[in-house]
Amino acid sequence: MKRIIVATDYAEEAEHALKFIMEVFEGKDYELVLFSLQNPSIHAMNARLSPDSMFKIFERQNEILRLKAEDITAQYGVKTIPYLATGLFYDQMTKCIHETDAKLLVMGMAKRSFDQDMLGNTTTAAISKLKIPILSVPLGARFTGLKHILFACDMVRGVQKEILEKVKDFASDFNAVLEVFNIRKTVEQLNEVKGQETRETINEVMGIVSYYYKNVTSNEVVKAIRDEVKVSDTDLLVMIPYKYGFWSSLTHRSKTRMMASGLDVPLLTISI
Repeated sequence: MKRIIVATDYAEEAEHALKFIMEVFEGKDYELVLFSLQNPSIHAMNARLSPDSMFKIFERQNEILRLKAEDITAQYGVKTIPYLATGLFYDQMTKCIHETDAKLLVMGMAKRSFDQDMLGNTTTAAISKLKIPILSVPLGARFTGLKHILFACDMVRGVQKEILEKVKDFASDFNAVLEVFNIRKTVEQLNEVKGQETRETINEVMGIVSYYYKNVTSNEVVKAIRDEVKVSDTDLLVMIPYKYGFWSSLTHRSKTRMMASGLDVPLLTISI
């Protein structure tokens, strides 16, 4: 049985992501882990509360999370495990993933802003750091089925078989058509040898999954992907968050991060 983590801070984005994923996996065999990170507020720290008072605060938060998990179980018939954590988000989420052996993390995504494009937020930070598939659900996303999946990848960089297997599993689970979308600046680049090798690997892995390729030339990768999402009536966008070195990351705006904060369809990121 697969376990799915849903991160919540009880905000509108988190509640929407929770409702969305329950609709996506309705009728499927899985368990839910409801993750919530609760740290002492600055006011509590400044008040220098006693250890006993701090313990009571966390006990209250734990009770709130437990009751919410029970409500989800009762409403959807899905076993839901509450997981309350305190500390750094990345450390605690990594611990939760290992302890629960979860296969997917679901997070809400706030509306796009200039600050998010440049600096990101908790969801985009998780995408860049965590080694688990992450489904980012924007507030504008509405579930009407998963009929078309757009896999935007860099054919020249190549795609590992492990990632292709995960994409294949997701497409086959929902009997969706998979579009492999490749963007280069020139026609000559579309025909690079490395890209052809990646295509052969994809052909080898996909098996009976219904899929097709679409190659386009464009100097604006993000715009090209957004346009294709609209034209193809995509239900889910899949991307690989490529890693960059420390210095280049200071000035490089991740295309994955920009897509995550600027869509009305969910984004599934699969790390390498």
